[in-house]
Amino acid sequence: MRKPPDGRKATRKSSPRPGNKTKTTQREILDYYTRPTTMSSGGKYSSLFDRLPKDVGALVTIVQGLAIHEYAASDFYGFVVPEKRTSESHIRQLEKMLDRLFSIDDRPLTVARPPDKRLVGVCHHFMLLLVGMLRAKGIPARGRCGFGSYFNRGTFEDHWVCEYWKASEKRWVLVDPQFDEIWRKKLGIDHDVLDLPRDRFLVAADAWTLCRAGKADPSKFGIRILRGRWFIAGNLVHDVASLNKVEMLPWDTWGAMPGPNEQLRDEQLVYFDELANLTRTPDSSFAELRALYEEDDRLRVPPTVFNAVLNRPESI
Repeated sequence: MRKPPDGRKATRKSSPRPGNKTKTTQREILDYYTRPTTMSSGGKYSSLFDRLPKDVGALVTIVQGLAIHEYAASDFYGFVVPEKRTSESHIRQLEKMLDRLFSIDDRPLTVARPPDKRLVGVCHHFMLLLVGMLRAKGIPARGRCGFGSYFNRGTFEDHWVCEYWKASEKRWVLVDPQFDEIWRKKLGIDHDVLDLPRDRFLVAADAWTLCRAGKADPSKFGIRILRGRWFIAGNLVHDVASLNKVEMLPWDTWGAMPGPNEQLRDEQLVYFDELANLTRTPDSSFAELRALYEEDDRLRVPPTVFNAVLNRPESI
């Protein structure tokens, strides 16, 4: 469960606006999302990315041969994850993910591992592997936090995907690298996972906006018994951080995130309304989104976050 925030009010003392700065150009935005950071850099393995193809579909296939979802490993792939390996799902940085992967199987990244030789993770790890590879190939990419409608009929499940800039069409495209042929068959997925329809995956801002307008039921958004407006608000904070290239684990909590089943006050609702407005179309509000993240310590990821699955604070 998510830990309640540390008591700081979930409202800003002031509105950090970009002021009279020149509007950020599309080229500057794309350059920003091409550069890796601590989370998405391959580090000492960066040279290995040079050998990978540049085609997005080919990279997705490679990612699917490197990682396995902790909670689908047994039912979907017949691999019962040993208790000692569940810690892999809590690895945050790409370089450390690769450290662990190569300690299990040191063959090239292009070699698909059998299920028991893959990195154990969740949607976050598939996303970050793809984001890191795309950035290394000079393709702008970013992680997006939101909800998928294709896991359980009638609900929107907590999920992460990758969004990359398709230069030939001059648009951002959502890609779900988790869904290989086995996943697609098991869940009956008939949409294109390489160009994910935006009504099948809702970024957190779209989920929040629909619920605020009374067009969707907040209790349908979340995971397992953890559902509701408070959960969507937490994903908004995650999405803000990810759009600032700090891609955290789904269960990492900090700052403005509400606690489980917390009833949001009016000032909190206004605060999250603003986050939704900024993150629905992040390119058009890029300068403000960057300034907001840097100046509001309720959004900026601190040196220590609370891991709600392991129920403990952890340094990042």
